[in-house]
Amino acid sequence: MSIKKLGIVHTTAALVPTFKQLFQQYLPELDTFNIADDSLIKDVMERGELTPGIARRVAAQIACAEQAGAEFVLVTCSSVGAAVEAATPFSSVPILRVDQPMADKAVELGSNIGVIATLPTTLRPTADLIRRRGALTGKQINIVTELCDGAFQAASVGDMEKFDGLIMQSIHKLAEQVDVIVLAQASMARVAAAIPPGSVPVNVLSSPGLAMEYLVKLLGESNRDARLA
Repeated sequence: MSIKKLGIVHTTAALVPTFKQLFQQYLPELDTFNIADDSLIKDVMERGELTPGIARRVAAQIACAEQAGAEFVLVTCSSVGAAVEAATPFSSVPILRVDQPMADKAVELGSNIGVIATLPTTLRPTADLIRRRGALTGKQINIVTELCDGAFQAASVGDMEKFDGLIMQSIHKLAEQVDVIVLAQASMARVAAAIPPGSVPVNVLSSPGLAMEYLVKLLGESNRDARLA
């Protein structure tokens, strides 16, 4: 698949610098642009779930990205993953929910999978995705979820030391119970990257890097071949 322009849809502008850096690192030849609408995640949190109205707004943002010339759309919020999947059949361009490659990797690595999130609205969609990706391989998956109370609030006021510490506590708690741990939100990737080698006995996965590796495999080779043609 050869593309030149990729749109990134966020539910928080805080992730824009993270993905800008990742695309510069992994796919610098791509022209990327960002659409950020933090009202989406705020409304999901307020209502405690992804409602049909919010899902329609997610689909509208994806459509905006397509109308802006995106040939591929990446959506970086796990809480709205079901809306991404619902919008996919109505889009003329491919769409990727950021946590799909992470879910596939978790299924590859184990059957007992721990899922950690800082928001309750992210636990259910991430666990559901992992179960469904496991079912596609014929694998029976057992999921242990852990809500990291206080971490989201800490990040909201800029206390990243507390944010990191609370997530690490949850990681150590689950590490003795599961084969692999998934950090459900893209904003948690900083914690996985900072884990000292050998300090946690299981793999700890986060979505941004694995999504980029997936896109490199899907887009990188094709784009390179197109340039050489």
